[in-house]
Amino acid sequence: MSVDLPPPKIIPRDQHPISRKSIDREALKVLYRLRDAGFSAYLVGGGVRDLYLGKTPKDFDISTDAHPGQLRKLFRNSRIIGRRFRLVQVFFHGNKIVEVSTLRCQSEFDIDGPDEVLAANNTFGTVAEDSLRRDLTINALFYEIENQTVIDHVGGVEDLLNGLVRMVGDPVRRIRRDPVRMMRAIRHAARNDFKIEEETWRAIKANPDALLMCPDSRLRDELLKDLKDGASARWVSLALDCGIFHTFFPFYSKEISAESRKLLVSCLAVADRLQLAGGRLPESFLFALLLLPWALQEFDLLNTPVKGGGLNRKVRDKVSQNLKHLNIKRAQKEAIATLLLNLPVFIANSAKENWPVWLSKKSYFKEGLSFFQVYQESTGGPVVKAVNLDLPRSGKKLTKPSGRGRKKSKGSRTPAFAKGTRGGVFGFKKK
Repeated sequence: MSVDLPPPKIIPRDQHPISRKSIDREALKVLYRLRDAGFSAYLVGGGVRDLYLGKTPKDFDISTDAHPGQLRKLFRNSRIIGRRFRLVQVFFHGNKIVEVSTLRCQSEFDIDGPDEVLAANNTFGTVAEDSLRRDLTINALFYEIENQTVIDHVGGVEDLLNGLVRMVGDPVRRIRRDPVRMMRAIRHAARNDFKIEEETWRAIKANPDALLMCPDSRLRDELLKDLKDGASARWVSLALDCGIFHTFFPFYSKEISAESRKLLVSCLAVADRLQLAGGRLPESFLFALLLLPWALQEFDLLNTPVKGGGLNRKVRDKVSQNLKHLNIKRAQKEAIATLLLNLPVFIANSAKENWPVWLSKKSYFKEGLSFFQVYQESTGGPVVKAVNLDLPRSGKKLTKPSGRGRKKSKGSRTPAFAKGTRGGVFGFKKK
């Protein structure tokens, strides 16, 4: 399928900020091998966007006119993945992977065609066609390695310079084809502190419930990206303004109170600071922060005793019911409810010089204390120190090793002797 487009904007090396020194070494190896083999080679998508903004990309994705079979022959350390859209993963030392895709035709996403199910075959195309199938203009830029130029078919560079997030093509049609594009638009606006272009914003506000057509697991995974990236406070403000937040959390009142919104944004801002400083917060911890304003209002949590009255069971049942549509594991829902239920316990004991022994021995103490500290800072309390709570959940309590640091000798098979029994084993004397 040919596409009639105006000539692209080609930005020479001396007019853009991208340097080869900023590109991952392995990605450069792939780009140069493609070029030396006679194929086109482009750094694409988010890698170009982040380099243009002076950021370090998480991934360096590459596109080329070489087909998957040709790529597989060119790179012995590679494999082909995917059924509908085949990609080639090139492997390097240290479990490093560079993904290479073949330039694809616009017809695969058929911006101006009828709303039909997309064809299941691979239709290869040009840079112009490939740029039109991408979700946002700022993600549709190509960095060409041969001449070190940036190729822009959709006005992405101008939108980057103006701090705008804009969908490629008709926003309503693009959302109808893949509603998750709304989440990507909000995500990049939040991450980069950009504004969402007016037509794109109107389309998102008019279609928040379109997300319900997506698989639960996909929505959960996309949501977690927004919570873990260090921009969740800005994300939740945008999500509330456009209605997507209520698609994810319909149990919140449509007219969320100013107090609840302030607490929600403040808690996530603290979590963002901790995560950007290198702290790792469990998924259950982040979900508990999202549910905290609702729980405080729904159960009058800070004024209702946890023991007696069945509050424990009510909270656990409601959390399980409210998060069912996001396909969250039962253990995580239990952890969320535990954090919410024990917040009043930590508040009640926070004025004491030391935490009660019975509380400090609880399996949830470390996580519950950090949750309380985030809540405390978000409501005007002291600043939380760096935390790292991303621990494996074995279901067992963590216990201190006995012997105060005594190390077991390697290779020794000698059994432990009973205390106070000279030469005895398990109370029996040695002859």
